[in-house]
Amino acid sequence: MIAHLRGRLMSKQPQQAIIEAGGVGYDVVISVPTFVALPAEGADVALHIHTHIREDALALYGFLDRAEKRLFERLITVSGVGPKLVVTILSGLSTERLVHPEPGSRYSDSAVSVWSHNKKKAKQLAESWGAAFCDSPADVARNAHCIFLCVGNTDMTREVILGPEGLAKGAKRGTVIADCSTVSAQQSVRISQELAALGIDFLDAPCTGSKAGAENGSLTFMVGGKKEVFERVRPYFEAMGKSLYYCGEAGMGLRAKLTQNLILGNLLQAFNEGIVLSTKSGVDPNLMLDILNNSAARSGLVAIKAPAVFKRDFSTNFSVKWLAKDIGLALDLGSELGVPLPLTGLTQQLYHAAIAKGYGEDDICGSIRVLEEFAGTEVKATENVPVKV
Repeated sequence: MIAHLRGRLMSKQPQQAIIEAGGVGYDVVISVPTFVALPAEGADVALHIHTHIREDALALYGFLDRAEKRLFERLITVSGVGPKLVVTILSGLSTERLVHPEPGSRYSDSAVSVWSHNKKKAKQLAESWGAAFCDSPADVARNAHCIFLCVGNTDMTREVILGPEGLAKGAKRGTVIADCSTVSAQQSVRISQELAALGIDFLDAPCTGSKAGAENGSLTFMVGGKKEVFERVRPYFEAMGKSLYYCGEAGMGLRAKLTQNLILGNLLQAFNEGIVLSTKSGVDPNLMLDILNNSAARSGLVAIKAPAVFKRDFSTNFSVKWLAKDIGLALDLGSELGVPLPLTGLTQQLYHAAIAKGYGEDDICGSIRVLEEFAGTEVKATENVPVKV
């Protein structure tokens, strides 16, 4: 199959020359300004296209026939998010770095390096991805030109990036660090400034989509920082997400994400109040949900979370404690900008009450139990099927 694709590309552009990238699992077709890395026969690597002209890369992707696309769907991706088809379109990144990992690196056989506070989890991920396990964030940075991190809070972000064994200790000038955590926008801007002084590019790139989005490569990213830096590493975002929003300068991605979570948190509490009220007043929960789904009060969040509430399934996709943290960050941002957020302040207290009740690790839909206990009722599934008349 690879030989067939190589032959078709060569017949399309006969001026190209084929060379072997020895020992790294690639046959390479090169022309200027386009670079195509083709997996060698039997190699378990991804197809890469490098070009300074994005349209050329997309045209080459379109040149693949159906059988060739099926082949590449079985190959792993550079980002470790797979299996799925990825055509990596890299603008301005070194082709030499792509084909030949860092010379002399003890991780030189791997395209992906991973680290986690939970070493056992990181080792398992490394084994399943065929990636390299690293002992510290600094080790990851020594072996990478683009780094993604996602941690729990602002202090953790600063420690992983600027701590004694942080990414900045191992990163070279020109390295891109993308922080996908939901943290303080103000502190993220400061981190960006400190990294800029070291010649390291930084993007705040919080994401949404929960566990399913991460597993399926369908996350939504909100990105702040230099646009040219974002465009340079856009292909790696595309491997993980289906919707990418460039929001502006440093900190703007986080400002957008905090706004989104503020609205999400308030919507959920509105549903909690309403469904507890309707249930205690005698309206069947299934009927009430059907009414909501067919009215101006329809909400994608409610449509997803309500069935879990009815089944009393509070297994975690997005925990109460992390939403409470994000609501607090949104309130901090409002205070910084002089924007009153009275409804959000009350919402924060309800999530804090859920945490105090022991529900902090449960999914956010489990926060309904606070109001249920106040009202002396429980919202759960019945055998009744909604009937429209």
